Amino acid sequence: MSLFGDLNEVRLLGNITQDIELRFTPSGAAVANFSIATNRRFKQGEEWKDESEFHNIVVWSNLAQQLMQRAKKGTRVMVVGRLQTRSWEQQGQKKYKTEIIADDVFLIDRYERGKSDTATPATRENNNPFLNTGVSDVSQIDPADLPF
Repeated sequence: MSLFGDLNEVRLLGNITQDIELRFTPSGAAVANFSIATNRRFKQGEEWKDESEFHNIVVWSNLAQQLMQRAKKGTRVMVVGRLQTRSWEQQGQKKYKTEIIADDVFLIDRYERGKSDTATPATRENNNPFLNTGVSDVSQIDPADLPF
């Protein structure tokens, strides 16, 4: 046995790009599929470039059913899981698809503009550990200034 084991862990923060698809296996297990987009901004020479990546997410069991009720296209989420690549034959060609199998999905607090046009926090889940950011006055954050 080696001193350090292997590691297959993914953490992504992005927005859901399509409504979540919920299915059930023949044995009755719930499975949800969706994708999220992550953005990267970098400087190339004197010009700033934006690059988007799209990630396929698979969520199983109770987490899949809960997510289906609470999230939709545009929802900002943090996904924690592992990479898995599956393969199959299609018309004589081998096809591959790499997905993130989610262990946890956290709904990230969103800010919505109200009638007074000031930023106010949306309803948050009490058990989300990522909501306690240490920022004392979130009302000063303008969502339009965020890069995503």
